[in-house]
Amino acid sequence: MSYMRGDLLTRTRKLVKGLAKPAPRWLKAMEESVRYPFFIKLSLLDCSTRAPPVTFPRTDGKIKKIEMPEDVYVKRFFKKHPDSLYHDAIKISGFDPPPARVFAWRVLELKEEGVSEDDAMAVADMEYRTEKKAKKKAYKELKEIARSEGKRPPPNPYPSAIKEIQAEEKKYVMDRFYNPKIIEIANKMKEERDQLLQDRGAPGQWQ
Repeated sequence: MSYMRGDLLTRTRKLVKGLAKPAPRWLKAMEESVRYPFFIKLSLLDCSTRAPPVTFPRTDGKIKKIEMPEDVYVKRFFKKHPDSLYHDAIKISGFDPPPARVFAWRVLELKEEGVSEDDAMAVADMEYRTEKKAKKKAYKELKEIARSEGKRPPPNPYPSAIKEIQAEEKKYVMDRFYNPKIIEIANKMKEERDQLLQDRGAPGQWQ
């Protein structure tokens, strides 16, 4: 086929003239470079002398840990309230921030207002404890109202993080007693363990 002969520029030019394909953007620039190679080289040389090529900074290959301004106070909060560590584990993609972040943001807010660091942490901690007590009191009153009406107490709207994790895992804990597939896997594991113990106790084997 005649249109397949020649270099890329010749073939593309024939295809465009024969209306076999639309003209690519680089075609005109390539034709100009073939027609006036000397002037294009001069212009490129002139541009290179005016402005050096763009250089991008290279990384040292070490990934830096992202640190937020409130991370210091988050760690201090976890030392005071270790039970709150589990809130981050289950609420990491939630819309409500965990108590540790709320505490740290409150400390930063008070520090911006001119309060000292120790006083800001004391105030934020007091607000956290007050809110926690208010939630417990609200649920206690809710249970009393339900009992007075002869109804079953509703679930706690403010459960602890540990109880939330236990509620999620309860289904899988019960599966080992009722799910036939889990029971079969457990029985196989017991048989393998018993077989291993028998092999170890056989004469001539290492104890």
